[in-house]
Amino acid sequence: MKVVCIGGGPAGLYFALLYKKARPDADITVVERNAKGVTFGWGVVFSDETLSYLEENDRPTHEAITEAFAHWTAIDIHYKGECLRSDGHGFSGIARRELLRILADRCSELGVKLVYDTDLVSEADYAKYTADADLVVACDGVKSRVRDLYADTFRPSLDVRKAHYIWLGTKKTFDAFTFYFEENEHGMFQVHAYRFDRDTSTFIVECDHDSFVAAGLDRASTEESIAYCEKVFGKHLGGEKLLANKSAWVQFVTVKNEKWHHENIVLLGDAVHTAHFSIGSGTKLAMEDSIALVHALKKNLSADVKPSRADIERALVAYEEERRPIVERTQKAAQDSLLWFENVKRYRDLPPTQFAFSLLTRSKRITYDNLKLRDTSFTEHVATHYVNTLETPAESRSLVPPMFTPLRLRDVVIPNRVVVSPMCMYSAQDGTPNDFHFTHYTSRAMGGAGLVMTEMTDVSREARISPGCTGLYLPEHITAWREIVDFVHAHSKSKIGMQLGHAGRKGSTKLMWEGSDRPLESGNWPIVSASPLPYFPDSQVPREMDRAEMDAVKADFVRAAKWADEAGFDLLELHMAHGYLLASFLSPLTNVRKDVYGGDREGRMRYPLEVLEAVRAAWPKNKPLSVRISATDWLPGGIEDEDVIELARALKERGCDVIDCSAGMTTPDSRPKFYGRMYQAFWSDMIKNDVKIPTMAVGGISSGDQVNTLVLSGRADLCAIARPHLANPHFTMNAAIDQGYRGLGWPSQYGIVKPLPPRP
Repeated sequence: MKVVCIGGGPAGLYFALLYKKARPDADITVVERNAKGVTFGWGVVFSDETLSYLEENDRPTHEAITEAFAHWTAIDIHYKGECLRSDGHGFSGIARRELLRILADRCSELGVKLVYDTDLVSEADYAKYTADADLVVACDGVKSRVRDLYADTFRPSLDVRKAHYIWLGTKKTFDAFTFYFEENEHGMFQVHAYRFDRDTSTFIVECDHDSFVAAGLDRASTEESIAYCEKVFGKHLGGEKLLANKSAWVQFVTVKNEKWHHENIVLLGDAVHTAHFSIGSGTKLAMEDSIALVHALKKNLSADVKPSRADIERALVAYEEERRPIVERTQKAAQDSLLWFENVKRYRDLPPTQFAFSLLTRSKRITYDNLKLRDTSFTEHVATHYVNTLETPAESRSLVPPMFTPLRLRDVVIPNRVVVSPMCMYSAQDGTPNDFHFTHYTSRAMGGAGLVMTEMTDVSREARISPGCTGLYLPEHITAWREIVDFVHAHSKSKIGMQLGHAGRKGSTKLMWEGSDRPLESGNWPIVSASPLPYFPDSQVPREMDRAEMDAVKADFVRAAKWADEAGFDLLELHMAHGYLLASFLSPLTNVRKDVYGGDREGRMRYPLEVLEAVRAAWPKNKPLSVRISATDWLPGGIEDEDVIELARALKERGCDVIDCSAGMTTPDSRPKFYGRMYQAFWSDMIKNDVKIPTMAVGGISSGDQVNTLVLSGRADLCAIARPHLANPHFTMNAAIDQGYRGLGWPSQYGIVKPLPPRP
């Protein structure tokens, strides 16, 4: 079998040596564009976990790397004159040049042919080396020419990011992975620094675009850039200089490909995917790609028979199917990390302790519980500092987990940060809640949640999603809701909130279990929306609202708000999300009006803000008002982050106290680009820290650990939890038991399950 690797980086060299080791009779050649020993950059990072993989696959390589690396377990974060250290992380650095030497030497030892200083610029150059190859492994980096040759098949996505960075070195050595953050008259600059041998360290300087331009770095030479960076970080360098190695300001490119292989060609490493350097996974992914590809080839190809193209194709399909999900999870974590650093100015007002915790948990791979296992004292220090900065008193402050701290919104104090998310139950009769609703809501209040939200409760009969939706449009509804509210107040510490909404074009549909959002087969009622666009092609076409209908619906919201107060609710929420009526005005996908209520962002916001102003005027000043929004439509041409920020500012100016940051469900095609734990927290973080308003995070929050993480990191003030509360009404009580927290406000009848006090 003849194999050609295009690219002599870690991916190509490690694959070549592993496959030569597995199939000694294979003819393997590595073709590298650079001269031998020439490489860009300084040191690379491996986690302890990655090093264990290397040991399992080739012990000589592992031994050579471990003899050369610099190891550390701590992370130092320097911010606003403080240095916070978190221990227990376990990473190693090694010079990129040294890593390549080790891999190349091992390749030579095993009989791999290494060809240097050979740049395959043209198709003819490529064919010269690959014409008779059974397998071509394209690992020629971010700017892969092989990928470009077959771009129609691979369908690459190259996302050039906003921040700028320069990869430098220094003779200052660090005993921890070190982050520096400095702000000057030009903006914010940060450093990622770590030692990779006995006397040299990587020193990556990064900044956002505005800071980059304001500092004149867009016009600066390498020498001028180094001089500027030495001035900004001089107090941290201890007199040492910064060093260049083909160093220039660049922007990170997130590489993805719809397909990873074509006939007998497979992409590996940065040619197929990249992960931002802030999580140190680029080289790790490349070498783990090599391991996975070798395993797939060994499993799917016979060692005794020359493989056919079909055999190769089968092996490459198996490789991609196994490897892609792992890579995509890592890329998602890297993207979260990248976004944190791109938007670091967002966190400039956080205290240093909370800033450090936010940094450490930025990718969601490290959470409150995970960090507590790594470094208990650091985590407890951050949590104690956070609790002691709260305006609302808390008992035994130093022992209160973040999720159990109270939150004051106007005159209402929510006892903890857990919210029972609004969940439609489709079980009412003409809008009237019944015994099911009584049991549903009161059991979750008894279970300890800080705030129990009703399902979307409709402001008129015509505003309902389905015949089974609750409402607040008949006087008898007040009485039914008051019974629930009174029980919650009498038998729990929970607060209870009413969510008011209007279904708009998603109205007059079946119960969820009969066909979610599908039109009724009979008994329909007329529906309205921002524009006459049906939800599904076969859905009822809504009538475009005129001014009289807008006034009537606004009056319905006002009446319902007054009745919610009469029923005793502590908090009111307006539903401006998920493609319902008010949301349909906000999204350009559902609002194609030609009047002042359509068009640009200001026009699309006009009517929802009118409703908000009217409701705020009717709702008591001492009670908080929340608004649920869809912060993305998950579709091109939909709501953008700039729209969300402007909407949040407008809501805040008009008396909104907390923004409930949901996403999607605008159209039937709305699908998240990714699922995962806390997957929508980005928008809660963005709104809270850019607009300076309390937020409620939703989406994939399923544990007390995640609530602690989001609250302590400053990404959210409240966490709305849906599915876990359906499965376990006592979610919050169980979280308190798991954490040994006694101050939940246990119902007397349940006091026996309260954790025992700690031993003296």
